[in-house]
Amino acid sequence: MTSLYLVRHGETDWNLDRRIQGSTDIPLNETGRAQAARTGRLLSRRHWDGIVSSPLSRAVETGRIIGREIGIDQIETMDQIVERHYGAAEGLADHELSRLFPGDTPVPGRETREHVAARVIPALVALAEGHPGANLIVTTHGGVIRTLLNAVAPDVRRHRGIPITNGSVHSFRHVDGGLELVAFDDPIDEESVVDDYEDFIEQNAVERREISGV
Repeated sequence: MTSLYLVRHGETDWNLDRRIQGSTDIPLNETGRAQAARTGRLLSRRHWDGIVSSPLSRAVETGRIIGREIGIDQIETMDQIVERHYGAAEGLADHELSRLFPGDTPVPGRETREHVAARVIPALVALAEGHPGANLIVTTHGGVIRTLLNAVAPDVRRHRGIPITNGSVHSFRHVDGGLELVAFDDPIDEESVVDDYEDFIEQNAVERREISGV
């Protein structure tokens, strides 16, 4: 059975400013690098067979920092697990989004959650099938992790409110050709979610608008 531990990248300046990043390539800040190192130390408790990353620099650097902590030098990138594209909302802060696209005004170019799921889930299943029995770390993004949670364990997100903070770890396993959420009683998962780190939803105004539809 292959296990996939999805890690949200560390903080960036746009996260700090609550600007919508999406597929815009914004690097980690120093806080984000420290978060990635902390996550790497947590993950060093286990044996790992590889690290796979989104191609965006904030995810790749998170993977490299984790790799230094766990003794893995090589990182594979996977285009399909890049962050959700938010179209014309990318780069906007909360007040700018409200001014330019008030209320339920559609945001031009925004990728749907369904499209994100359609590219992310088959890619992760193929990754697991290509590494049977492996334990893999996947450094990716809040929108990707939230999409996966919604798709494979919708009741967990709705009723338990799992935060997706910078540097947090969310574990899944490959079972019967699909993915399932591992019970969140794993110490690595629990300890990776830090109370004074902001949730992805707090940092992304588009996602906050949509949360009622989850």
